[in-house]
Amino acid sequence: MSQTALIVEDEIFVALDLERILTDAGYNVAGIAADSRSAIECAPGCAFAFVDVNLRDGATGPEIARRIAEDYGVKIVFVTANPSQIGNGIEALGYIRKPFSERAILAAAALATGAGQAAPEDVIPLGIAM
Repeated sequence: MSQTALIVEDEIFVALDLERILTDAGYNVAGIAADSRSAIECAPGCAFAFVDVNLRDGATGPEIARRIAEDYGVKIVFVTANPSQIGNGIEALGYIRKPFSERAILAAAALATGAGQAAPEDVIPLGIAM
């Protein structure tokens, strides 16, 4: 399976931290997208994406996630401080609450690429609030 990730995050320091964690672990990062348009452009060829809910163009993260999952088969992990805004009907591996740990990001990446399993405290399934 592809080791290529997409980061959908408008806070540049958060996005760069995610990129560093992933590249240090050997993953490829196709791009950092801060809005819907750039996320859709970067999605083809990505295996998984870390998606925030609130982006430069509003609370568009859930719709971006739905679209890139359906159109390109990208596996989704939300990285957000606002998991209640994710909504229903989105096929995602789960979410990681901000502020995140490096361990949680790497566990989610391994889960998304089929290289490992995440402990429940790392990637929280949608519908379970912690």
